Amino acid sequence: MTIGVLLVDDQPLVRSALRMVVAEVDDMAIAGEAETGEEAVRLTRELQPDVVLMDLRMPGMGGIEATGQIVSLSPETRVLILTTFDEDDHVFGALQAGAAGFLIKDMPLDDILDAIRTVAHGDGLLSPSVTRRLIKHVVDTPTAPAVPRRLLSGITGREREVLTLVGRGMSNSEIADELRLSHATVKTYITRLLSKLGARDRVHLVIAAYEAGLITVA
Repeated sequence: MTIGVLLVDDQPLVRSALRMVVAEVDDMAIAGEAETGEEAVRLTRELQPDVVLMDLRMPGMGGIEATGQIVSLSPETRVLILTTFDEDDHVFGALQAGAAGFLIKDMPLDDILDAIRTVAHGDGLLSPSVTRRLIKHVVDTPTAPAVPRRLLSGITGREREVLTLVGRGMSNSEIADELRLSHATVKTYITRLLSKLGARDRVHLVIAAYEAGLITVA
């Protein structure tokens, strides 16, 4: 499968660098480029890319608003937020809007390519540092969405293990390696957890893991 990637950044040099990186690998292709959030939404509607690499801060419509619109109009498209800013509010806002992951622009380029592959294959991408900031946001914001502790009594021991690793920021592939399970089996566990805990997405699973005491802010 060739992964179609839409690049969204208001800086031409950043788009150029990402374009060259993506062009060097055989399993990806540039579906299009946009320099505003509005243009990103329009191109997503037209091109239906597999993954959108989304800048967080742009003139006009920002990355968070554009992410929300893209996820709404094209649920199969995965949005990967790419930014130089490393702030709690932006992390939580992007995830709430439906982003599949959150990366910092100065990370190694190979890691960015791996992240594109991860979200394209249906995995969420929450790094341990993003997970910690997400939990801190929940701790500091009592009104943030949460899963009541009592609901966790309905999960199995293996599901609890999987939930713990999700809470630590692991992708499905990493969980499969850690627990020596197939990728399909991990996906089944994730689906069961979402259903049993009444969780909308992976963000809510992280919150559930925190509230159950499976992970901590530290």
